[in-house]
Amino acid sequence: MTAPVGRALSSPVRRAHGRPVRPARPVPTQGRNPEAVELGYDAIDWTPPKGGRLSDAIYEPYAGAFAVIHNNLDAAMEAANITGREGTLNRQAKSAARSAFESTKQRFFGHLLTSMKTPTLLRAIEGDLAAGHASVVQIVSTGEALMEWRLSEIPTEDWNDLNTDLSPREYVLSYLQHSFPVQLHEPFTDGEGNLSSRPVFRDGQPVECREAVARREALIEHLAGLPAVPGALDQIVQHFGTDQVAEVTGRSRRIVRKCEGREARLAVENRAASANLAETSAFMEDLKRILVFSDAGGTGRSYHADLGARNQRLRVHYPLEPGWKADAAIQGLGRTNPTNQAQPPLFRPIATDVKAEKRFLSTIARRLDTLGAITRGQRQTGGQGLFRPEDNLESAYARDALRQLYQLIAKGKVDGCSLEAFEAATGLKLMDATGLKDDLPPITTFLNRLLALPIALQGILFAAFEQLLEARIAGAMASGSYDMGLETLRAESFRVIDRQVIHTHPGIDAETRLLTIAERRRNQPVTREAALAELSDPRARLLINERSGRAAVQIPTTSIMLDDSEIERRVRLIRPMEGQTVPLRLMGETHWVEADVARFSSAWDAECAGVPEFTESTLHMVTGLLLPIWKRLPPDSTRVYRLQADDGERIIGRRVSPAWAATASVTGTMTTPTPEAAHTALMEGRTILDLAEGLQLRRARVMGVQRIELMGFTEAMRERLRAYGLFTEIIAWKLRFFVPVDATGIEVLGRLFARFPIERIGEREAA
Repeated sequence: MTAPVGRALSSPVRRAHGRPVRPARPVPTQGRNPEAVELGYDAIDWTPPKGGRLSDAIYEPYAGAFAVIHNNLDAAMEAANITGREGTLNRQAKSAARSAFESTKQRFFGHLLTSMKTPTLLRAIEGDLAAGHASVVQIVSTGEALMEWRLSEIPTEDWNDLNTDLSPREYVLSYLQHSFPVQLHEPFTDGEGNLSSRPVFRDGQPVECREAVARREALIEHLAGLPAVPGALDQIVQHFGTDQVAEVTGRSRRIVRKCEGREARLAVENRAASANLAETSAFMEDLKRILVFSDAGGTGRSYHADLGARNQRLRVHYPLEPGWKADAAIQGLGRTNPTNQAQPPLFRPIATDVKAEKRFLSTIARRLDTLGAITRGQRQTGGQGLFRPEDNLESAYARDALRQLYQLIAKGKVDGCSLEAFEAATGLKLMDATGLKDDLPPITTFLNRLLALPIALQGILFAAFEQLLEARIAGAMASGSYDMGLETLRAESFRVIDRQVIHTHPGIDAETRLLTIAERRRNQPVTREAALAELSDPRARLLINERSGRAAVQIPTTSIMLDDSEIERRVRLIRPMEGQTVPLRLMGETHWVEADVARFSSAWDAECAGVPEFTESTLHMVTGLLLPIWKRLPPDSTRVYRLQADDGERIIGRRVSPAWAATASVTGTMTTPTPEAAHTALMEGRTILDLAEGLQLRRARVMGVQRIELMGFTEAMRERLRAYGLFTEIIAWKLRFFVPVDATGIEVLGRLFARFPIERIGEREAA
């Protein structure tokens, strides 16, 4: 679902002009936005600037306004003697002022982003109605407190014809009016000689600093001149009308649109205490096809296509505002997806291309990880699949990536954002007298400060941050240390070929078992047509390996930022049965050369013809009672897998390497793996095979490619090893032997094991 400034999550990218709330009276047409005139509303120009985006017209002015507030906040605190040239004089007052500012900023931009997504939501709902579906919108904020505050300032006789804005902007104006630091402080020296400050009172009343008051009034005037953005709930209700929208929010009154055209006006409507029940009934009876609910309407009610209800239309559920509480958000998603339903709902998340919105998604993604057993098991169940693990920007990987980003900024390695510009825009200090600070700002502070940055600067910082984060997550996945929760293994066939009891817990006779499972996977090579289709990208290249005769398609892929702050450009090689990413600088050292379509097609078809229909392998899983032997299990990966065997048996447990399985038997005897199992175990990277006469097989990364290397050979073995099918390369003036990683490698291992039997199966220590 695409927001006005967003990217599509379930549909193509598109821009939308919203239909905001109509005011009480028509506006003059001269010099106005034609679309706004047609709609009778002129508070917001929803048309993006020429050549720009909607965010440039809405978000940028508010980001600039908060930068002004931030600068004036520092100046006001200095003028009021809360801070001084030598440092902080009153830490408590400074902390309170900073806390109020940051909480207001976070609250405001959360509402602003939600409001900016609503015009596209309105168009999506119109499409749902036209298709015969029912729309359900999940929100958190109703704006009731803001509405009650504004109504308290308006005489009740005017409530039937209102001309007022109910916008998130009011939160900022309220902050400036009531929380901006204007009280004067006087410096004094305490008994220990420390310079501090304290509030000044006269006749029991606080004394205000004239300069701080002047700055506050100027800021209020500046904010009042910015466009008002209506709240999401009001936009929905006033756009479709109360006869189409069932509102289950608990509001005791609301502002609705009365009449149409030139007589359109806004009026206050009181709601009965039983409104939630009546609105829910109207939706389920198909009298209203749009339902909006908040936390107040998310408990004890269901809005699904119940088999006993008249409204059994497809529910299109929009989590417009997930909020901060992961459990409440997931509970809300479940309101349209319980049992006894005619059809499951369609969930359509909404996101913008404003990078700082990740701040809000990150919090709920992180809290999903702490919901308990449901998230420590099958995590996609906890999040309904709406949030990915990488949406959690408060993980250990994100913290490491952020520190690396700070280092790059300090070294001037981030294009478009110097250290001075970063500190000025965010107010975060990275350097002290000795260099980079030890106590750098945490990830939450960094994400909060991103909210008030211009879109372009957000993009620069977040692009660099995401590159670093992706590199760390990719490394963790490659090493097997990335925790992805419960994963389901799928294959053509799973057969349990061996069972061993490796532990029996005393007293309860509960067992821990080691299962050896034969796995059969159907090979699905990439077709020649699919490979040639990659040429739609003008940067794609058809390649042939001069040494092996194999074919590959070279396509561009994402670059990564290395630890030394350099950008490593990479390409991806697509082959019939695999794909690998190679640094661009290393391609010149390989045997890959460009080829024409005919030569490429011949080599590709020949390799595809040689791919067997199935691949057989063996895996080992520890099942049953795991807790007593948890510390004995391999520490490098704690992944939990599940699968279903051919006979219907469901297996859940920890997957272990052949090396661990060989040493876990109670008898202590080692089961020699087959060449197929050895090839698979070596390519996984955790197994090391020690052979007779001092030889050793292990996986090695050479020029960005994973290979199986034979080590410990002597000069006398060289020709024999070549005869077995191993190939050599001279790297850094050293001769190295490698086993082919394709299907021929299994035959090579068979010949190698016949002459040099396996003496020990070892396990590589986790990095």
